[in-house]
Amino acid sequence: MKNNRVALFITCLVDLFRPTVGFASIKLLEEAGCEVVVPRQQTCCGQPAYNTGDRADTISIAKQVIVEFEDYDYIIVPSGSCAGMISKHYPALFSQDSNWLDRANRLSKKTYELISFLTDIMGVDSVDSEFQGTVTYHDACSGLRELSIHDQPRRLLSSIDGLHLRELDDANVCCGFGGTFCVKYADISNRMVETKAEQVIATGADTLLAGDLGCLLNMAGKLQRDGVELNVRHVAEVLAGMADKPAIGVPSKD
Repeated sequence: MKNNRVALFITCLVDLFRPTVGFASIKLLEEAGCEVVVPRQQTCCGQPAYNTGDRADTISIAKQVIVEFEDYDYIIVPSGSCAGMISKHYPALFSQDSNWLDRANRLSKKTYELISFLTDIMGVDSVDSEFQGTVTYHDACSGLRELSIHDQPRRLLSSIDGLHLRELDDANVCCGFGGTFCVKYADISNRMVETKAEQVIATGADTLLAGDLGCLLNMAGKLQRDGVELNVRHVAEVLAGMADKPAIGVPSKD
């Protein structure tokens, strides 16, 4: 079996707010038989600039990403939104530049969100992990709608000893984060996450999972502001058996 040399695209939010997700991603990829490299010069994928209409800066950022990642077998991202940006939107950025378009297309075809890569490409159908508790799962918009990620995380979660998944009403409805959306339309965003928080609480689960840290930070923040004691984690942390660390937004005891 080929030992795939994969590059891990950390994402800005993981780097700045939740490095544990990066370590969990590496653990899962190595257990699947991959050689994992974390390119040192990586930066943002350009999505914030892209969402605000700043094409010039987005193209500049995208070129840097292409140069840094194009020599690897696969580019793996623990975020549906960033993976979607690279795999779905980079080619359109360079539609008028044939030299960069070819490179963007090649990168696009080998860029995957973490969980879909493990299941759909590497054939992973179970993980050697334990978790005692009831979880519910939120389907982040980009992963669901751009990358068709739905069954994959649930398949792996079902293999974990002690874990019970309780489905969330309207799991496929936006949490209100939407990147720059929550800044431009704060009142609408807050109402959306308020509804999402109510639905999460209604499940009776003790842990909320998702595959996109932006959504998780948004939902965790709302739950904590409302005084709700409920753990919020990236799905990779649970799959990798790294749920012993403090949940998102919970201070470390060290």
